[in-house]
Amino acid sequence: GALLIVDATQGIQAQTISNLYLAIEHDLEIIPILNKMDLPSAMPEEVKDQIVDLIGCDREDIIAASGKTGLGVDKILDAIVNKVPAPKGDPNAPLQALIFDSVFDSYRGINAYFKVVNGTIRKGDKVKFIATGKEYTADEIGVLKLKQEPRDVIETGNVGYIISGIKQAKEVKVGDTITKVENPGEPIKGFEDVKPMVFAGIYPVDTDEYEDLRDALEKLQLNDASLTFEPESSAALGFGFRCGFLGMLHMEIIQERLEREFGMTVITTVPNVSYKAYLTKDPETPIMVHNPSDLPDPSKLAKVEEPYIKASIITKSEFVGAIMNLCIEKRGELKNQVYLTTDRVELVFDLPLAEIVFDFYDKLKTISKGYASFDYHPIGFKESKLIKLDILLNGDQVDALSALIHRDKAYELGKKICSKLKELIPRQQFDIAIQAAIGSKIIARETVKALRKDVTAKCYGGDIS
Repeated sequence: GALLIVDATQGIQAQTISNLYLAIEHDLEIIPILNKMDLPSAMPEEVKDQIVDLIGCDREDIIAASGKTGLGVDKILDAIVNKVPAPKGDPNAPLQALIFDSVFDSYRGINAYFKVVNGTIRKGDKVKFIATGKEYTADEIGVLKLKQEPRDVIETGNVGYIISGIKQAKEVKVGDTITKVENPGEPIKGFEDVKPMVFAGIYPVDTDEYEDLRDALEKLQLNDASLTFEPESSAALGFGFRCGFLGMLHMEIIQERLEREFGMTVITTVPNVSYKAYLTKDPETPIMVHNPSDLPDPSKLAKVEEPYIKASIITKSEFVGAIMNLCIEKRGELKNQVYLTTDRVELVFDLPLAEIVFDFYDKLKTISKGYASFDYHPIGFKESKLIKLDILLNGDQVDALSALIHRDKAYELGKKICSKLKELIPRQQFDIAIQAAIGSKIIARETVKALRKDVTAKCYGGDIS
């Protein structure tokens, strides 16, 4: 089952709808809940109408609740017990347990959390993780309450943890299946590997912290299967990692966790997306380009395709014009416009993913005064006029500042980056030329002038007589 929790002050948001559709696709029992009922700005009747329109439930089924005061918590627990169907499974079948999370314990290694789909697991059993092929002994198993409670056996339908002295993070994969060595079961199907959409380079400020950053990313990967990373090096920033994220919010969360949980200070390069490049000699086989510096020479390129998304924006009707202008400016194409209520509109656009990874969300919130909610999902690749923009300092290319962008936006972005670098780079004893280039053609330039001796300084400062 799933709890549909709706904010009584905000109403239904774009993310609510997309996640609800996912839950309905998986045939889950939906329990509607109206949260933040203690706030004076709550609009219970209006939001209840929205929920009824969305899922077609009875108004009496909607539970009023507040996480702050505890209102309705007992009713939610009763609804879970009464409405959510009990797990199904065969206790006599070979063991199949799905790993859904894992945490790192510096004393006991990695604790894997799992749900037993079929069979039974006992303390001391020899178990195998199917995806990695590794075998372990179940040194301790137990159930998850407020604290971990050790048990001798965990049966079908139950959720528990296993400690077996696993030291390396890459040996535990979310979505993997645990089975017994002597009577192995089949891997559990249906758990998809999430593909990252946004890529950025993460580099330690101090190059000595490279191995610490690797350890930190591996530990984050334990309970975040959607994070991917691989080593890369940059002439400007040294050694670091090319990381893949689900989106901008995911990237910000990873940065925040690296700083807060591991005390790492990192430099993040400009986020970009994956492109498909097709060469003239083999126009059918795409080359995946995750990094602007990997783009083949333009003379050998047949075409470049970029990923597109279907974006759903729910906003108040007064902001529709401004939001349409923003999306069209970002090369968007309006696909649908639906009035959910008299003053709430859902806009559906096809947009290039590259246009939203930078500042789209901030601009959307600004022009809608914080009211608009935004959700998206990928719809494939489309051919586009993309070029590689390079930044040169005194004629030397800085690979960390390279970007793949649409040809129409190249001059504007090149000018903006050059102006910003002119503000940031301190003056030296010599001129510094900052140039934006497409191939060998310079499209924008700024110059940081050399420091000069102020020879007239002594002529001022009062009447000489």
